[in-house]
Amino acid sequence: MNLVFTGFMGTGKSKTGRIVSERLKRDFFDTDNLIERKVGYSINDIFKRYGETSFRQMEIETIKEVSERDSAVISCGGGVVLSSANIAALRKKGIIINLYASAEVIYERLKSENDRPLLRCEKPLAEIKKLLNFRKTFYVDCDFSFDTDGLSAAKVADKVLNNDTIKKLLL
Repeated sequence: MNLVFTGFMGTGKSKTGRIVSERLKRDFFDTDNLIERKVGYSINDIFKRYGETSFRQMEIETIKEVSERDSAVISCGGGVVLSSANIAALRKKGIIINLYASAEVIYERLKSENDRPLLRCEKPLAEIKKLLNFRKTFYVDCDFSFDTDGLSAAKVADKVLNNDTIKKLLL
């Protein structure tokens, strides 16, 4: 089974996923990084050049490819959950783990970053709250959910890997 991390930006998907993959000695794939390498531009530049709709199509193609892997750890971009086709593809061979945090914690984690196209606005905290509210029904379509508020990626990885049900599924 693949371990698939979903959740809003800034919840720790990439860092936690990388730690989990190292501990389990599994390949790690970050869908945003895969898209950047394939296209040759940063996510921010892809949004600027091609728009969100084109980016989401690239994301669907990338998910289709990476979801066919076996025994991998996959960190998904925050908007992957917006496509039911993405979730269906990831669920075929994967356990979907949603990481979440409060809007305030997400804002604190991301406020100094300039490469988040959906947060390049006048009131990023308000935008985070709006997006979280819109996406909450999509994020609950998961097998497991973990709160990352106040936790390092290593502590979140501990919570994931120490979950008895996840341990049994990985055997």
